[in-house]
Amino acid sequence: MKTAKPILIASASAILLLITLVCATDKDTVSTLNASGRRIETVNSNPNIYSPKIPDRLDFCGESVPLDLYYVREALDRELIVNTFSHTSTLLYFKRAHRYFPVIEPILKKNGIPDDFKYLCVIESGLTNATSPAKAQGFWQFIKATGQKYGLEISDEIDMRNNLEAATEAACRFLNTLHSNLGSWTAAAAAYNCGEAGLSKNMQKQSIDNYYDTRLNSETSRYVYRIIAVKQIMKHPQDYGFFLRPSDLYPSIPTRETTLSGHNVDIYAFAKDNGCSYKLFRELNPWITTEKLTNKTGKSYSVKLPVKNGTELKHIRSDRDKGSNFITEM
Repeated sequence: MKTAKPILIASASAILLLITLVCATDKDTVSTLNASGRRIETVNSNPNIYSPKIPDRLDFCGESVPLDLYYVREALDRELIVNTFSHTSTLLYFKRAHRYFPVIEPILKKNGIPDDFKYLCVIESGLTNATSPAKAQGFWQFIKATGQKYGLEISDEIDMRNNLEAATEAACRFLNTLHSNLGSWTAAAAAYNCGEAGLSKNMQKQSIDNYYDTRLNSETSRYVYRIIAVKQIMKHPQDYGFFLRPSDLYPSIPTRETTLSGHNVDIYAFAKDNGCSYKLFRELNPWITTEKLTNKTGKSYSVKLPVKNGTELKHIRSDRDKGSNFITEM
């Protein structure tokens, strides 16, 4: 029994050493030299965190951002920090953008809207058909009245705010109106958030003619900076710690179109008759909000269906999508 205690002590020491080594491998280590020049490794439990880079010059839709003003620079800094370190949300922005920007970009271009407005869509909805607490809906977050004003059909059965192509066309009409009335794209972006009347009223009361010098509600005060920050991060991902390969991104889904018409259309049966699951049909046509389309006015709608093998990644990923090199610019 005299040897039991030393054996127990030795066993405990060995276990403690093993735990220490395992823990150390899970953390960053810092290599330093001691007084005699011998290299030693120490555990760094606080990995380095760097403040996001702010370029010397930035623009939004070709309009210069006045970064020489301290309050402009600090407001942008806040949004760069928030979006750089909101890893989950920002990673999903990159992944979804690869699928949806090719839909949005040509519609913006056709309507004379600067390409930068695709990032407004990102901060509005995260490139999803989101519903806000105020019941704004879709990628472009239209409230019902504004959506209808700019040509979107919104009813108990159809909600074109969830049709990306139709909603983007409506957003272009809205943005062109705001730009025409307010005189700048920066002001148009701010007014998209708080309304044209609200922005104009605040500018007039404060005798100011630009967004950056106007005191606004907290959401709108951050709004344009959020767009600019997301644009900067998504255009230069590695500068902000995001390393993505083309194979990490979501590919475009190839579809074919057919016509849906008639009264009292059973969507379950329509999907089945067209060789598509109900789940996938609703995912490709999220603007149909009912299981049975009464369609009292007898309208015809163009709906999307998957092409053959259109859901299998091995068929829908292009050679470019399969790349394994890290993306330097998007």
